[in-house]
Amino acid sequence: MKKEQTKAQQVVDRELGLELLYQMVLIRRFEEKSAEMYTKEKIRGFLHLYIGEEAVAVGAMKALTKDDNILSTYREHGHALARGVDPGSIMAEMYGKQEGCSRGRGGSMHLFDVGKKFYGGNAIVGGHLPMAVGMALASKKQRQNKITCCFFGEGAVAEGEFHEAMNFAALWQVPVLFLCENNLYAMGTALRFSHSVQELEKKGAAYGIESAAVNGMDVLEVKKAVEKAIGYIKSTGKPYFLVCNTYRFRAHSMFDPQLYRDKKEVNTWKERDPIPTLANQLLKEDLISQNDIDAIEERVKIEIQKAVDFAEAGTWEPIEELTKFVYSR
Repeated sequence: MKKEQTKAQQVVDRELGLELLYQMVLIRRFEEKSAEMYTKEKIRGFLHLYIGEEAVAVGAMKALTKDDNILSTYREHGHALARGVDPGSIMAEMYGKQEGCSRGRGGSMHLFDVGKKFYGGNAIVGGHLPMAVGMALASKKQRQNKITCCFFGEGAVAEGEFHEAMNFAALWQVPVLFLCENNLYAMGTALRFSHSVQELEKKGAAYGIESAAVNGMDVLEVKKAVEKAIGYIKSTGKPYFLVCNTYRFRAHSMFDPQLYRDKKEVNTWKERDPIPTLANQLLKEDLISQNDIDAIEERVKIEIQKAVDFAEAGTWEPIEELTKFVYSR
């Protein structure tokens, strides 16, 4: 891979800096608590943690508007939180309680909140890319001034749906942002073993789609890159392909022994942790103090405990309602 620039040279004010830092800390602590609850068997099924990739979700969501459509992958807790989905409804969903955002029926991989225009959590790799094109086409037909942002991993770039979606998006010129979170490993398969061209942004040229790559470990760089992409989409009506090069610090899922990568590599990437990266920059520029960081941690601690308490107090769906939403008449 080409060497990435280390930092975006741009001005960030105190209010924005604190908000971005808070959002990333919220995601990190929520994920850590989710892992804890999983080991206690409070959360069952699959659990894919977003730890290490927080800068992508937070930077992107800060650039998007509340009217834009969002589609995500099964590693979507961070996206949902950054979008403003209530932490309690997310935790309750993972507990399987009917107070969850999908009534406890979707679990970790199928978070959904129509009020936030957050349309999943999609468990099929690449399956939501054609959906994103369809939603963007609908927005175009209805002359709505909004875009559809579709998050996916580099594993989806090797799927046929990616190429079909890119092709139709270009042919129909729809306002969709294809946002690839390249964390270098599609489950246990390294990027170099699945893509002959590892600079994924080059794939956009085959469809005549404007494309770029950004350091996905820096929230300010991500925000700036997504703002640029949105500006292009809204001024031209055409799609855009953005690759955020990032890294997940935890395993693919809670069942993954991580035999495909060594600890030295993981530790090297942890030196680029997006949370201390932003915190140190804000401290260096005298925009915040350690007291501000401590206050964020305390605020998040209270919110996470509130989410757990909400999930614990939640109720199971009555047996007589199990066939509800299964059949339509």
